[in-house]
Amino acid sequence: MTLLTPEQIAAANKAQFDTLFGLTNKAFEGMEKLLELNLQVVKSTLAESQENTQRVLSVKDAQELLALQASLAQPVAEKALSYGRHLYEIASSTQAEFARVAEAQYEDQNRKVQALVDNVAKNAPAGSETAVAVMKSAITAANTTYETIHKASKQAVEIAESNFNAAATAATKAASQATAQASRAAVKKTA
Repeated sequence: MTLLTPEQIAAANKAQFDTLFGLTNKAFEGMEKLLELNLQVVKSTLAESQENTQRVLSVKDAQELLALQASLAQPVAEKALSYGRHLYEIASSTQAEFARVAEAQYEDQNRKVQALVDNVAKNAPAGSETAVAVMKSAITAANTTYETIHKASKQAVEIAESNFNAAATAATKAASQATAQASRAAVKKTA
């Protein structure tokens, strides 16, 4: 059985550092997107607050104030949902990149382990076929377990995304209905 050469060790170390720095860059990209999103939200919130303050200051009576208040509720709810969607997109794209790298690392390590087992099997003394078969069986079982867990985690992410979208749709409908009811109530009070 052969040991790793210094060149192989150096190449493995370089590959691991490249992966680490790649993941670090992806994490910073995700943080940068989050920062940009938050800056956009703050800028638009400040501008809208100024505009809404001007609108409130120009109100002449209570009924007009109620109508204005009702008209402001839905855009706020929609913006909160939009922020949540953007936040989810940033998090899920960053997570997907990490998962892609983890999958590639797993496949690479799996190839290396399989090559090691094949090398051991090739160089094993006579009569050790049972031990090699047990080793191969353990690797196959570990791979099957990994694949099962990987599929389950993908399904969980898909279910979470579906639930998030359903909740966002329901919240948008509820906000629209609440705004419509508040507008009708304000109109009734003015009539």
